[in-house]
Parts: sequence; C-alpha cells; structure tokens
Amino acid sequence: MLTLLEQLDKGTLWRSPGGIHPPELKSLSNQSTISPLPLQSRFVIPVPLVGQQATLSVKVGDQVLKGQPLTEGAGFIYLPVHAPTSGTVVAIEQHGSNHPSSLPVLSCIIEADGHDTWCELTSNQIEQLSKADILAKIRQAGIAGMGGAAFPSHVKLNPASEIDLIIINGVECEPYISADDRLMREYSDEILTGISIIQHLLNAQRIIIAIEDNKPEAAQAMESAIRRSSLPNDMIRVTVIPTKYPSGGEKQLIQIITGKEVPSGAIPAQLGIVMHNVGTAYAIQEAVLQGKPLIERVVTLTGESIGKPGNYWLRIGTTVADALSQVGFEPQSSQKVIVGGPMMGYALSDLDVPISKGTNCLLAPSQAEIAPDPDEKACIRCGECAVACPALLLPQQLFWHAKAEEYDKAASFNLKDCIECGCCSYVCPSDIPLVEYYRVAKSALKNTAEEKLQAEKAKIRFETRLQRLEDEKNAREEKSKQAAAKRQANMKSGDKDAVAAAMARIAAKKAQAAEGITADTAVTTSDNDAPKAAIDSTSAKKTAVNAAIERAKAKKAAFAAQSKVDNQSDVAAVTTDITNENIDPVNDKKAQIAAAVARAKAKKAALANVSAVADDVSGDKARDTANEVNPASQTDTTIATSPVDDKKAKIAAAVAKAKAKKAALTNESAVADDVSDDKANNWANEVNPDTTIAASPVDDKKAKIAAAVAKAKAKKAALANESAVADDVSADQSRDTANEVNSDTTIAASPVDDKKAKIAAAVAKAKAKKAALAGDSSPTNDVDGDQTRDTANEVNPAIEIDTTIAASPVDDKKAKIAAAVAKAKAKKLANSAKQEEL
Repeated sequence: MLTLLEQLDKGTLWRSPGGIHPPELKSLSNQSTISPLPLQSRFVIPVPLVGQQATLSVKVGDQVLKGQPLTEGAGFIYLPVHAPTSGTVVAIEQHGSNHPSSLPVLSCIIEADGHDTWCELTSNQIEQLSKADILAKIRQAGIAGMGGAAFPSHVKLNPASEIDLIIINGVECEPYISADDRLMREYSDEILTGISIIQHLLNAQRIIIAIEDNKPEAAQAMESAIRRSSLPNDMIRVTVIPTKYPSGGEKQLIQIITGKEVPSGAIPAQLGIVMHNVGTAYAIQEAVLQGKPLIERVVTLTGESIGKPGNYWLRIGTTVADALSQVGFEPQSSQKVIVGGPMMGYALSDLDVPISKGTNCLLAPSQAEIAPDPDEKACIRCGECAVACPALLLPQQLFWHAKAEEYDKAASFNLKDCIECGCCSYVCPSDIPLVEYYRVAKSALKNTAEEKLQAEKAKIRFETRLQRLEDEKNAREEKSKQAAAKRQANMKSGDKDAVAAAMARIAAKKAQAAEGITADTAVTTSDNDAPKAAIDSTSAKKTAVNAAIERAKAKKAAFAAQSKVDNQSDVAAVTTDITNENIDPVNDKKAQIAAAVARAKAKKAALANVSAVADDVSGDKARDTANEVNPASQTDTTIATSPVDDKKAKIAAAVAKAKAKKAALTNESAVADDVSDDKANNWANEVNPDTTIAASPVDDKKAKIAAAVAKAKAKKAALANESAVADDVSADQSRDTANEVNSDTTIAASPVDDKKAKIAAAVAKAKAKKAALAGDSSPTNDVDGDQTRDTANEVNPAIEIDTTIAASPVDDKKAKIAAAVAKAKAKKLANSAKQEEL
C-alpha cells in the first residue's frame, strides 16, 4: 500500500461529497491582464479592532504616508492597518462596513494628496532573516488570508504541531472570479518566491499547488515557475483537480488532495497540513523581501453592467462606488452589486463601503444574468439540499430550527460546519434562501456567545472586586490587630507606672477634698472663741447626728401618743354606750350625759397633752439647733473647768431630759392600754353576763356605771398630771436653755457648785415626775421602780451613757415586760374595786 507522500507524487486524487457544477462565466474577466486603477481622492480604512486589541496612532489632521501604520496593538491575532496612500486624516468616525448588514464600524478617512509617497521601506534577503524576523515582518505587514476568510497569516505560519504538507490553493471555483487565475499567469515567479518563504518557515515534506482543470494557462505558468525556482522539483508539484463547486473550500480541497477529512471543530494543522492562497503567497514575498505592507490586492470587476470587466489592483479602503465608476459601471433598475461570487457573495445595500483585504470580486450582473429573487415557497422535503451539501450536513433540519429561531437545536446539527457555499440554495426547487437563514442563526449564536463571554468577564471582575475588598478588609483587620498588640505590649510595660499614677491622682483628689473641709472648719472656728478650737471636729459632728436622731424619736413618740389618745376616746364612747344599753330611761339619760361629759373632758385632756408634748419637742429642737449653730456657747460655762468634765456633764443633762420625755410618753401609753383592756373586759362581761357570780341585774348595772365613772376620773387625773409634768419639763428646759445661752453668768461659779446644782436639778425633775405618776392608782410600784432607776442614772450620767449606748435592745424588751406587768396589776385593782362596790 502506497504512503500518502507516494500517492501525492503520483497525483492520486480523492472524490469529495456533494458539490454542484454551475456555469463558470469567467471569460468576462480573465481575458485581460491585471491593471491598476487611477488613484482615488478619498479612502475609508476600517479599524474595527481599535478599542479591543488596537489603538489609533494618528488623529484628525495628521499627515500620513503610503504604507504608514494607522494602528498599534500587541494581541496575538492583531493585524495593523496601513495608509493606502499619502494624504491627510480628515475624519475618524463610524462608517458603513463591507458586510451583509452594512453596520457602521470605526473608520479612518484619508484625503489623498496625489503624491502617493511611500514611507520608508526596508528590503531584505531571506537568508539574512531568522524565522522570528520573517514572522514579525509578515505580521507588521498586516497580511491576512486573501481567499476570503481574512485569517491572520502569521498565525497559520506558526503552528504548534509539525507540518508535513503545504497546499497552495489556486482552485478559485466560484463562478465569475478570475483574480487568482490572472495572478498565477502574470506573477508566477513572485508566487513561487512566497511559497519558498512559507517552506522556509514550516519545513514541510511536500508542497502541492492545486489548480482546477478550467485554468490550464495558470497551471502551465506555475509549472514553469517551479522549474525556475530554487525549490527541489521533487518537493513541489502542481496538481490539477476536476472542476466542481466548491472544490476550493479548505476542507474539501484537503479531502480531494489527501483523502483525509478534517474533523468537526478541528483545523488542518492538527492533521499536519497548512493551506494558503496564491494571493497570500504573493503578499508574503512583498512584505518579507521588499518591506511592503498589504495595502492593495487584485479584485475581479465583472458582470454585464460593467463596461470594462477585468482584474484590477485596488487599494484597501477604495470605496465600491469609486472602483465601479472607473470601469464604466452602468447601473440598471433594481441593480445589484454583489461582493464575492454569485454563490457565496452578498449584495450591498450601500456602495459607499470600502474594499477590504478579503474582497476578491465585485459582481454587477444584469437582469438577464441573475433574475430577481423569486418568492419563497414551502419546503417539499425533496432532500436535494442534503445531496448537494459538501459538508455532509442536514440543511433541511438546519432550516427548520433556524426559521423557528431554535438556534441551540440548529447548533446541535453542526451549524458551525456550514461553509455557506450556497449549494443547497442553488438546488432548492422551492427557492428557499437557505444560506440566509444559516447566516442569521450563526449571527444569533455569535451574539449569545459574546454575551456569555461578557457576562463571564463581568463575573470575573465582580469576583475579583469582592476578593480585593476582602483582602483590603483582612489587611485592615490585620493592621488593627498589630496596632492593638503593639498597644498592649506598651501597656504591659507601663502598667505599673499607669496604676501608680492613677492611685496618685486619687490620693491627690482626696487630699484636696480633706483640705477643703479642714479649711471650712478652720474658718468657722476662727470666728468663735478660743476654747472652741480645742474641741475635736469629729466629736462635734457625732454630737449633731445624735441630737438629730433624738429629735426624730421625739417626733415619732408624739405622733404615737396622739393616735392612741384618739383611739382611747373612741373606745370610751363606745363602752359607755354599751354599758347604758339596758338601763331604765331616767338612768340611761343621766348615763348618756355623764358619758358625753367624760368624752369631752377626755378630748380636752388629750389635746392639752399633745400641745404640751409638741411645745416640749419644739423647745428641745430650738435648744439643739442653737447648740448646733453656735456650739461655743456651751463651752463658755466650762472655761474654768476641764473640757472633759464639762462635756460629760452636758451629755448627762441631755440624756436625763430625753429619759424624762421617754418616761412621760411611756406612762401615757401604759395608761391608755390599761383603759383599753378594762373596756375590753367590760365588753366581755356585758356580752357574757354569766361571768358575774350571784349578782343581781340592778347591782351589776350600778357596778358598771361606777366603774365607768371611776375610769373617766382616773383618765382625767392622768391627763392632768401629764400636763403638769410637761409644764414642769418645759420650765426646766427653759431654765436650762436660758442658762446655756447666757453662760457668762456662771463663769465665776466654781466647777463643783455648778455640778452640784445640775445634779440637784435632775433630782428635782425626777421627783416631780414621780409625784405626777403617783396619782395613777394602778402601776405605782412599777413606775416607782422605773423612776428610781432613772434618778440613779441622772445622778450618775456615766452609767446612763453606757446603758443607752450598749443595751438598747435588752432595755426595750424589759420595758415592754414592765408595761405588761403594770397592766395586769391595774386590771387586778379594778376587779377588786368592783368586788368591793358589789
């Protein structure tokens, strides 16, 4: 079995699927040589890559030279754009594009100056350049595929895999087009030079120049050029293939030459094959050897509407209208101008669009050549489109999905493998423009992919931003942590000093406060006599506090006495009413009168007692206030004596007065409780008369009346005695106050006499209280005992002070017990009196 190379040497060909044989109609343009057109005055150079991969290097008003780059960029597939002639940049704006949609693209508009002056060009020999230099020159020249795809040539010349076969495409199967035919006829040596440069870069084992059998002149010219070239004749050869459309397609031609099918989504380089157009080879030799950029190309101007059909050198950027105007274009009604051939080309809606690097033909047919577009009819499912498809696709399924805008489903039927050759539309009996549906579907899929790409880029930018913000946040937190750690380290080193400083500040504040208090005390002391300075300020403060406490206790006792008196009066009235319930009318009336008199006297006595107690409390308060305001008045009387004795004497006197008040109030409370208990007993006896043993009803009533009268008299006497005691206490307090206020009169008295006088006064007060309390018939012994103890305490104040300070809870309990005993004795005496009366 022969190898691929051996089969290539023998000229073995393979048959490709599908395809059609339309009329060629190449004779209109291939009969004359390639000629240049006159220089135009205006050129429109599209710069669509500006803003994506390139930037403009000129601005409006700049002067440019022929071949000067207009853009700069660094992308891998970036191709620069050059000025087609010398002139001035008059505008950089959006302009209609050479595309089926005629959508505007950014374009640089140059007004020619007519000099057509070249920029500086550098000529080189291929032996002087490395492969990298050659690729750089090809790239800087802006060379793209001249067969129609306009793919960057430097990319295809730098494959990732090893290349075994180079195919130079000179098939040119599209009807009407003859640009490559004329180029091979006239510039075969230049094309072979370009092929040698390609071989120098790829170092392939074989080079095949493929030409259709309808171009015998071109095939002969290329064979002659091969014999004249430096390339080995066994390495390169011309292969003539049968004429069939679309044999010039990349994948179709590879299949015809090698029998290999390029897989879907793959490129020929993966099979070790690279294909270039003959026009591309010509442009490469000019760029590498002469330094000329790609600013012009051969374009076929043909059709019956053109007066001078043929092939012309057209500058890139020449508008279609200007080019046709130079060849005798005579438009007819509903005239079409098609870019490319009748099979793969597209009609222009506006002729003011520029010639691009991929434009190989401008067709202006008459109505006799190409009829108007027929109306589209329904698909009859004949299947002719599937038979004619060179890519072995299912055009009918692609049509249904494209028409229903189900572009994803159309893509699932390998829509991207469609080469838009137009064979399906050509054979369709229903005149359905299938290729137009496929182009729309491809554009929609492209837009969707672009949107997804933009969304993905936006997502990446968003995630990058979030990551950046997170990194900044972490950096700030780390910085804060470091600062906090630094502060803590500094604080640890200076903690002791800081605590000491804080304690010092607190001590200073306390010292300042103490100094302020001392200063106030000193000012007050300086205004008084000298002896006051000897008294300790702390003791004076305690004395004032104790005096305030005693005054509060006196108030509380007074209010308690008043409430008890009111309760006793009400109880007496109720008792009298109950006692007189069952008396005869005459005695009942007298009893009611007597009870009313008793109640009035009781209220009068209670009011007098409350008034006396209030006066006594007021006098004590006034005296205490005077002593607190001017404590120096108490010290004047003891100038001749020692400060300690004088202070003790005053304390003893104050304690004696307080005791007297306390005893008076206690006696009042005991009497009231006694009366209340007796009344309660009487109520019990009245409710339960069985308790009276063998007494007659009349005697029982008399006894009750006599008891009530006796109780009323006792209460009156008690209240009178209390009033007398209160008056006596008030008089003594007045005398004491007078003596304390006017203490200058006692300065000459000896300390011993003064002390005796005070003791005598205290004894006298105690005796007066004893006499007053002796009038009560019930608690005599208990009162005598209490008064004796009080007198002893008054005689020896030191004992009283100790007792008052150290034993307040115990004494209070004893006092309560003594009061209960007194009540029991009073009840016993009352019961004895009743028995005697009965």
